Amino acid sequence: MNQCLGRLRHARAFLAIVAVAASPSISIAADQFDGKWLTTVSCAAVRDALGYSFRFTSEVRDSSLRGLHGTEGQPSSLLIAGEIEADGTAKLYATGRTGSKEYVPGRDTPRGTEYSYSIDAHFKDKTGTGTRVEGRACSFQFEKQ
Repeated sequence: MNQCLGRLRHARAFLAIVAVAASPSISIAADQFDGKWLTTVSCAAVRDALGYSFRFTSEVRDSSLRGLHGTEGQPSSLLIAGEIEADGTAKLYATGRTGSKEYVPGRDTPRGTEYSYSIDAHFKDKTGTGTRVEGRACSFQFEKQ
């Protein structure tokens, strides 16, 4: 009985040491993507809509990404937001308002119409890539500044 209790104490002590040792690396990993990122959005031409590409700065703070192109809520705007996991995977969400009709499939959508879509992304060290999930084909490039 005493041997069992002794082993249990040793096991608990070992687990406590492992937990303390692992804690700093968890917080470091979670913040590894924090900072400013140059974000490039490139969308292919589709049907009668022209393709386009533009850049803006996104910021990651506490592993939460937020990037804004244009003025939020105004025509020709795009807001990207979401969480980056410690392993670099990210589920981002984009919301925006349409700009010139030449870039909108169908061209009958009024300027300033709201739209949204999901982005599957992955970050590693100082770079990242992403792909639009719904709608036209768009790619995303992220470069840490």
